Amino acid sequence: MSEAKIRRDMIRIARLCYERHLLVALDGNLSVRLDDDRILATKAGCHKGMLTDADLVVIDRRGNKLSGEGDPTSEMAMHMACYDARPDVRAVVHAHPPISVAFTIAGVSMARCVLPEVVLTLGVVPTLDYRTTGTADLAALVGEHIHHHDAVLMDRHGAVCVGATLLEAFCRLETMEHTALITKTARDMGRVKELPAAEAVRLRSMGLKRYGGPPAAVAQADLPGADLPEACRSCTGCANPSPTGIGPSETGSRQLMRMARVTAAPLASLSSALADAARFSLSGSTEVTPPTPLEQTVTAAVIQALGDES
Repeated sequence: MSEAKIRRDMIRIARLCYERHLLVALDGNLSVRLDDDRILATKAGCHKGMLTDADLVVIDRRGNKLSGEGDPTSEMAMHMACYDARPDVRAVVHAHPPISVAFTIAGVSMARCVLPEVVLTLGVVPTLDYRTTGTADLAALVGEHIHHHDAVLMDRHGAVCVGATLLEAFCRLETMEHTALITKTARDMGRVKELPAAEAVRLRSMGLKRYGGPPAAVAQADLPGADLPEACRSCTGCANPSPTGIGPSETGSRQLMRMARVTAAPLASLSSALADAARFSLSGSTEVTPPTPLEQTVTAAVIQALGDES
């Protein structure tokens, strides 16, 4: 592919990142390898929604600028770490997808197996421990995890997604945020049902063989559990998420939420049914206890009223 075509693609992908609300203002940066020695990247301090060819710079593998106006992004070391970790990576997109970042702030991991197509094509998205932005420590941590993943989240910061092309890296970023939106919506509705462990492993193994992925992950395609984390292999959130999974929170606004359990049983009498209903409404407990005088009075009054109407 010609450099001119790569430049046009970078401008288009950067604008898509902005239009899809995956970054704002001067956030984020993109890069792509032109050849073994040269990298095209967005310069520091440019708005991705209004990116032009003048906002692109060419640097060498040591970060020295070869051409273009302005300086390379201050986070270029993070991009270099991805290229150094994986020779198959040709493009890197770093953005700040809001819902995905919110998951890191809330302390909720996205390294779970929930959507079949995501497990098949992307695997899981780990959250990296917090490191100061723009530092060598953060770059090293990203490079370490990109060795095993095509997309990662940085605590309180943003996402790094890689690919053979800018479009592939962007698609992985978009998939990450779409997954975060669906997962958050399910949490808000009450719970998240994770895939059964056996199905998650089957999907991931199939995906690694069919679509590829990080070489380190592909090498595990036929191993028990493939490259999936223990959280997917044990499936703590299947059907009824546990407090340690990604089910409903047991703190905050849901702390006092009660769930009703419905069981099938023969109805002994209208009197006993009303007594049970009165006990729950007055005490909030589902335990069967002898009715209090107040409950007896309420039940008797309702029965009397129903008898009068008939």
